[in-house]
Amino acid sequence: MSDRRPTTADNSPDNMPRAMAWMVFSGLSFALMGAMVKLSGDVALPTKVFFRNLVTLGITGIVAVRLRENPLAPTPYGPRLLLRSLCGLAGVLLYFLALNRMHLADASLLNKTSPFFVAVFAVIFLKESFNRALVPALLAAFVGAVMVIKPRFDVAMLPALAGFGSGMFAGMAYVFVRSLKGHASPNRIILTFSLVSCLATLPFLVTNPPQPTTRQWLALLGTGAFAAGGQYGLTYAYHHARASRISIFTYLHVLFALVLGFIFWGERPGLISLGGGLLIIGAAAWTHLATQREKEAGA
Repeated sequence: MSDRRPTTADNSPDNMPRAMAWMVFSGLSFALMGAMVKLSGDVALPTKVFFRNLVTLGITGIVAVRLRENPLAPTPYGPRLLLRSLCGLAGVLLYFLALNRMHLADASLLNKTSPFFVAVFAVIFLKESFNRALVPALLAAFVGAVMVIKPRFDVAMLPALAGFGSGMFAGMAYVFVRSLKGHASPNRIILTFSLVSCLATLPFLVTNPPQPTTRQWLALLGTGAFAAGGQYGLTYAYHHARASRISIFTYLHVLFALVLGFIFWGERPGLISLGGGLLIIGAAAWTHLATQREKEAGA
């Protein structure tokens, strides 16, 4: 048996303690972002989305200047960058809509169905091979999502469907990100998404100027700051360790959301929702293990 340490894509050894620290930071940041969305109350949805992306746009713009990178330079992959941004925007809009009407943890769980949509869309659009070992995981994730949604076939279930839709569009966005590997830098991908999101929602702010309270202003700024923290925490986590080893820990976001929902709003998920959540997380763990086995078999 070899005692060689696993390495990342640049052949440096995995640093799991640092990677885990960044994953905890990312999960907590994303959960706090969701809490800020709820705390901003009756502020219009486009306004929330605008501020969610404004801070990230500023940070990625500064990074682009430091790297002497022109994020607006013509590229044959421009349409793909735009599609990634539009899918990401749709995902954020639907996620925030779900957050406005659902428990924080439930909305977060439905959004976290995105990895399973990635598995499906990657086969359809990128022609990747499909691992049949993932079939039970996909079925379990779907059943878990149904348990969280609790179908009632009336308007009351629309927020839950929005949460599920946010996972679908996020999955599509991640597939476009995967297809852009080697063709666009991560900073350009994030900057383009933030820019498109801000430009798409800016007309609403101009025609309907927001008039939030001081508390709501702080919540809106917090939404942007914590979104940026979550994104960069995730980026640094993947920098320190392979995705196959740490991707499962993105579900820390749900755990933090559960705690924050209880602290701020006294939210207590029902047994059916908890069961659905366990199914989704269990399916993610199964996918994680199946992916690792597939990579080891091909090594």
